[in-house]
Amino acid sequence: MTDDGGVRVAHGQAPVFARPGPLAPATAPPPDSRTGDMHGADRVAAPAPVPLPEAGGPRDAVTRLRAHGCWYPSANADGTEVAFICDRGGVPQLWAGSVDTDEVRLLDSSPDPVKEVLWSPNGQWIAYTTAPGGGEHTRVLCVRPDGTGRRLLAGADPASSAYLGCWAHDGSSVAVTFAAPAVPQYGIVTANAVAAADLADGRTADWADRDGRATLLGPAPYDGAPGEEPSGTPTDVRTPAAPTVRPDAGLSVYLIDPDGLVSPALLTTETHAASLRVCDLSRDGSLALLRRGPRGRREAVVRRTADSQSTFTMPVADGDPWIGRFSPDGRTLWLRSNADREHAALLAVALDADGGPRGVSLVAERDGVDLELLALAHDGRTAALAWNVQGASELELVETHPSRQPPDAAGPGRPVPLPHEVATRVTAAGAGALLLALSGSQRRPGIWWAHEGVSMLRTAWSSQDEDAVPPGRPPVRPVPMRLTARDGLPLSGWYYRAPGRAPDEPAPCVIHLHGGPEEQERPVFNPLYHELIGRGLDIFAPDVRGSLGHGRSFVDADLGAGRFAAFDDVADCAGHAVMAGPADPTRLAVMGRSYGGYLTFASVVWHPDLFRTAIAVCGMSDFLTFFAGTEPWIAESAAHKYGHPDRDRELLRTLSPMSRIDALRVPLLAVHGEHDTNVPPGESQQFVRAAQERGIEAELLTLRDEGHDFLRADNRRLFRRAAADWLEGHLHL
Repeated sequence: MTDDGGVRVAHGQAPVFARPGPLAPATAPPPDSRTGDMHGADRVAAPAPVPLPEAGGPRDAVTRLRAHGCWYPSANADGTEVAFICDRGGVPQLWAGSVDTDEVRLLDSSPDPVKEVLWSPNGQWIAYTTAPGGGEHTRVLCVRPDGTGRRLLAGADPASSAYLGCWAHDGSSVAVTFAAPAVPQYGIVTANAVAAADLADGRTADWADRDGRATLLGPAPYDGAPGEEPSGTPTDVRTPAAPTVRPDAGLSVYLIDPDGLVSPALLTTETHAASLRVCDLSRDGSLALLRRGPRGRREAVVRRTADSQSTFTMPVADGDPWIGRFSPDGRTLWLRSNADREHAALLAVALDADGGPRGVSLVAERDGVDLELLALAHDGRTAALAWNVQGASELELVETHPSRQPPDAAGPGRPVPLPHEVATRVTAAGAGALLLALSGSQRRPGIWWAHEGVSMLRTAWSSQDEDAVPPGRPPVRPVPMRLTARDGLPLSGWYYRAPGRAPDEPAPCVIHLHGGPEEQERPVFNPLYHELIGRGLDIFAPDVRGSLGHGRSFVDADLGAGRFAAFDDVADCAGHAVMAGPADPTRLAVMGRSYGGYLTFASVVWHPDLFRTAIAVCGMSDFLTFFAGTEPWIAESAAHKYGHPDRDRELLRTLSPMSRIDALRVPLLAVHGEHDTNVPPGESQQFVRAAQERGIEAELLTLRDEGHDFLRADNRRLFRRAAADWLEGHLHL
């Protein structure tokens, strides 16, 4: 059905087009300098476990569906069984099974997509995060390994949100980050917030004046109290106060007993928080490792649980949120960090009895390569390191406590060959074993079991390689393509050539832009790409400035006015696909999702004659309306990436595609999930409406029961076919 704005609506398949010692009562600990009252948030009732009806599925192996994926594994204590996410039922759901048989069981048959999974160390509970209705508000549940005892731990209020932290090592509690419902819409910050921003020692001016050059920036402040002085040793890189965004924004971490025998204990509350996750608790419960901060300025924080005092702070890289672990004795912190360097490496922080730093040492690094994933064995004596080498993963094992070496030393790396190109998660699975979630250009995501780094076996319930696509049209393996932007910055990406054409035959080509922008194009199988290639379209998927995997300077190169250079990157990539590749200059399209959708909107108004058509998926069209409508914690983080909606208002207006809508010349399809509260659907609606008012062909496809990510099989299929039909029609294939 079409409303009076010309919006097409689709529905389903019928489109019209650790607790630290005994848990204490839920009262706030003494706040440190970064802990505030969240305008009364410390008086918000702690989340209470709520029993739910059983929602288990079949206990025996089910018929394997072609093209399903399995990911995010978490093993029980002895590594014999694994809980994981699988979409064989059409939506990502919680499953569990044996690592060496094909027996699997569905633990929660509800239609809410599952996001994360963690099996408790004592084996009694599996905690997991779901997204009700497919939207952005998540909640944390737990269930017994046999599918009984399902209960809601946090996020019962539809306006609240919760996500997982780590388990206490004895399995008695799980850390849950809880965001209480926001009070006002994003609007005017308080005078105190602006005053705090003025104490940032010129950081805002330096940020706003960025010109797109790749330059290593120091850590940026974001949440300290005005006038706070740095403390600790020279390795502690705490910085002065920085601007706040929403006065009501805040996150709290509770330690929750899933048995409900003890009240939840409030571990910490932080005002104006962009993110907050407990990554580990020391074995004795005295120390917590937190990851916090906005995009591009994440921090690792060691905090004492007894008095909530921070003892150590260090910048860490974006990407995987599980940034490190304590050693079993709590005297060494193993950390994945890019502090004072371009690329993330493995660092060892020696801690004293009170959690203070005694020194930081570099344990493992690779020149020009990021340490992307870090996992430690249960006994803390072995670390698995996954390195990001030009988009592909290389795995190695290191001994973290070699004999006759100091406790913060490590042995030489031992390579572990991978059967797929990319590792998305690595986790311990009992003594001497690992579970790996792997993806590749020729196959669906699957889970592999590795013992002592020697044997690598695919779990029987993961899809086989031949199941990646229907017979007769194998996936295309991409080739790397490198170029130089007009200002000299090296860029790269992956080119997919549609089969059946002569090497020198010009082809219609789609420039596809990933989200983030702190994401990276990886050589993994993408069903959307497979659909487009099957229609005869080439694809060039580049990493423009702001992407991960190319160093901190590259990530920061799009800050402030540097974002204009990112617009030029898109044009330069399109030009290179024509000059160095087989792309037809008269049949170019641009397409992207999330930040890539924003870049798509921007590309067709900043370079209006370059592309013949465009598809923008869940993209921002006006930064000011985006900040007004997004979630408070997302706004807090985004302000440090894009600009502050008060201080940088004019810059944000200029960077907004809506400010140049009169330059639009080409037809455009926008796609959005109806429950998206990350980038609200109004961002697509207002651009489509403005284009139609100017006589430009523009349509909006709204996907029901989806949020910012399209997770349901029928909607994903609908999206792929609608996008391919649009491109096929407008590029005259």
